[in-house]
Amino acid sequence: MKLIKGREIADKILREVSGGIGAERLIPGLGVVLVGNDQASKIYVGLKEKAARDVGVNFFKAEFDSDEDEKNILKKIEKFNADEKVHGIIVQLPLPKKFDTQKIINSISPKKDVDGFCPENIEKFLKGFGNIFPVFPGAIMAMIESVAETKHRSNFAEKRKGVVVCNSDIFGKIMVEALRRKGIKGEYVLVKELREGKEKKGEEEREREKGEEIKIGMEEKNGLMKFEKLKETDVLVSACGISNFIISEMVKDGAIVIDGGITKIDGKVVGDVDFESCVYTNSTTSAC
Repeated sequence: MKLIKGREIADKILREVSGGIGAERLIPGLGVVLVGNDQASKIYVGLKEKAARDVGVNFFKAEFDSDEDEKNILKKIEKFNADEKVHGIIVQLPLPKKFDTQKIINSISPKKDVDGFCPENIEKFLKGFGNIFPVFPGAIMAMIESVAETKHRSNFAEKRKGVVVCNSDIFGKIMVEALRRKGIKGEYVLVKELREGKEKKGEEEREREKGEEIKIGMEEKNGLMKFEKLKETDVLVSACGISNFIISEMVKDGAIVIDGGITKIDGKVVGDVDFESCVYTNSTTSAC
């Protein structure tokens, strides 16, 4: 397994951003809303704050408890929308279940929507126009492109197939569009369906070893088909937040695997990819 050096890619981008900010008179400001005690969210926000300060971006963080009144969160976003010192806004996801996530996202001004998740910006992106490229898919594409540069191949994406493993239809559609723009024919699979296929695959192998009859229902068959599809893909993107979910049996020989998940277990940050399982595969993989 070869590792994609994400830190080097990030440092290069940060240097470019810092240089651009230094050439301007305006100091950019980023407003971030963090709700609840989700450990992964706190890690993400901490990384964003450090990166922002390193390149000269003013960072405005608004933290709320998980039992906060939703109206107060909406009011804070309204203030960020109106504040001339704040040029971009991020609401860190996921939000605690009691909140109306879509309503809160929709309250962000499209002009200040950093993640590109408000309906207007999503629609523009999925239709192939507009100059907003969602941040997370953009970071994933930067890692995929780095592999192409390493291989010195301008036609790297030609006839490549990609699969996105995720928790939401919205992210799946956005990531598939991001792949399409680089010439990679993609589709997405919801982790719930894939998990069913993964579990059935394990049962099937155990039953086969015992010489027992294998019975598969329609839903299980669908899950198995999606499980097997990963083995055929050239580019595998996982962003489901389930530790060590992607195993070697899912990875095609020579595939690019991008680990976009993050989970904290026993104080340690881990990703979706089971590195112990995949370490001997001939894949090019990003580390969490």
